[in-house]
Amino acid sequence: MSIWGRIIGGAIGWSLLGPFGIIIGSIIGSKISSKGSFGGFGSRAQPQQIFAVALIVLSAKVCKADNVVTKEELLAVKEKLKIPESEIDNVGKLFNAAAKESTGYEPYCAQLNSVFANAPQVKEEIINILLYISESDGIDIRETNLIKDIAKNLGLNESQFQSIQESRKGSDKLNPYIVLGCNAEDSLQDIRKKYLLLSKEHHPDLLVAKGVPKEVLEESKKKMRAINSAWDQIQKSKQ
Repeated sequence: MSIWGRIIGGAIGWSLLGPFGIIIGSIIGSKISSKGSFGGFGSRAQPQQIFAVALIVLSAKVCKADNVVTKEELLAVKEKLKIPESEIDNVGKLFNAAAKESTGYEPYCAQLNSVFANAPQVKEEIINILLYISESDGIDIRETNLIKDIAKNLGLNESQFQSIQESRKGSDKLNPYIVLGCNAEDSLQDIRKKYLLLSKEHHPDLLVAKGVPKEVLEESKKKMRAINSAWDQIQKSKQ
């Protein structure tokens, strides 16, 4: 079953605690599943369900940052997150509820920090995907600034945010030192250590184990390719 077929039930299984539980509760009055199932996750949602709900909620906040949600943004949400037609209505209810409600993004970030306290790379992937959605109808400084604020609230520093942004460029355009979070003056040995650490942290298998759904790994794989490309470029430049 697709992750999107379980996000509502997963959040309910989380005992409706925190802002994610509240927003799910706001739409639970309507029929959300053809089987009426809560997904069998017991009293707590699994990290992948929490990640999925967070991504939809924060995507809605970002899309509303310029006061209009465009068709291109909605298509980006659907296509990039691989939401099947059978779950469009359910996910759409959650997206619309998040876009309309007055709560800012800060409480959601606080809840994510408690769930992914030891997995900063998972929070980086949330930012990576939010940037993709924002870019779908052209770069808007209001949306970019909001994503930067979300990153800050998720405990990511400026270097991490810049690395994510830089990784989104083509391999022939990216600055390899920004991607790896190092300086040109650093020794090749130190840069290699940083490269190996990032390669491990952003490996798709580890991301899935930490809570990133398989459905959204495409952007994660691009990040991994950017890390490898950055290391290759630096190696060549220092030979």
